[in-house]
Amino acid sequence: MDHRWEDIVRDRLSLLLGTLVFAVSWGAGLSPAAVQAQVLVPHQVDLDRTSMERQGLILAREAVQLAQLQQDNLALPRARLAVQLAPNAYETWAILGSLYLRNQDYGKAIVNLQQASRRAPDNAEILASLGSAYLQQGSHAQAVQVLQNALRLNANSPGVLFDLGNAYFLMRRFREAISQYNRAVSLEAKFWPAINNIGLVEYESGRVRSAVQRWEAAIAIDNEAAEPKLALAIALYKLGQQERGLSLGEAALRLDPRYADPKFLRDNLWGERLLSDARSVLDNPRIQSTLRETQVAPTPAQ
Repeated sequence: MDHRWEDIVRDRLSLLLGTLVFAVSWGAGLSPAAVQAQVLVPHQVDLDRTSMERQGLILAREAVQLAQLQQDNLALPRARLAVQLAPNAYETWAILGSLYLRNQDYGKAIVNLQQASRRAPDNAEILASLGSAYLQQGSHAQAVQVLQNALRLNANSPGVLFDLGNAYFLMRRFREAISQYNRAVSLEAKFWPAINNIGLVEYESGRVRSAVQRWEAAIAIDNEAAEPKLALAIALYKLGQQERGLSLGEAALRLDPRYADPKFLRDNLWGERLLSDARSVLDNPRIQSTLRETQVAPTPAQ
C-alpha cells in the first residue's frame, strides 16, 4: 500500500477512533461485551431524560462504529447530536472533529478538535489530529506549534514527526524538516515516506545525487511505492540516464497513474524544481503510451 500523507492521516484517525470507542462505552456504562454485541438500530433520543450525557456517549460510540465501517454519512449526524447531549465529554468533540478531518472539512475539524483538546489537554492523539488539520488547511505555523505540543506528550510518534517535517518543508525550513524526518526514521527504520520526503527536500536544495540515494533507499523498503520510483525516474533522466529513467517512470505510473497529475504531485509536497524536471518525463511518448494503457486520461504536465 502506498502510504502517502493522506494514508498516514487516515491511519492515525482510525487509531484515535479505535481508542475512543471504548472510552465512550465505559462512560456510558457499557461493558466491552455489550459494545461488540449491540446492533446499530435507528432510534429517537428523548431530550427530556436526565441521562442525556449517557445517551450522548452511546451515540458517540455508534458514530465510531459507523465510521469504522466507512459509513460517515450516518456517523456524522450521530456525532453532532452526541456533542449536544454530552458537551462536557472530550470524546464526543474528538469523534466529531476526527470525522470532519477525514472528510477534509478542516475548518470544522479544527473547531471540534480544539474543544476536545481543551477538555483533555494531555491527549497526544487529539493534538496530533489537530496539528494535521492545521497542516492540511495550510496553517503551517499553527501546525508546528500544536505538533510540538503533541511530541512533548509523546516523543515516540513517527507519524507526528513526519507531519512536523512536512510543516517545516512547506515553510521552506529545509534543515528542520530533514531533522524531523530523520527522527521519524530513527524510530521506525522502514518508514519510507519520511525517507522519500528527505529526497524531496534535497532535490529542491539542488542535491540531486543525494536525493537519488534517498529514493533508492525508499524503494528498497517498498518496491510497490509509486512516488519514490517516479521521483527517482525523473532524477535519473535529469542526470542523463534516460532509458533507466523512462523504465522506472513507466513502472511507477503502472502502480499509480495519479502521479502523472502535477496537482497530485504538488499536493504530495513535490517542489517547483522537481515538478519542472518532471515535464520532460511525463510528456515523453513512452510515458503517455503507458498512461493510455492504464486507461487513465493523461494530464498535461504543464
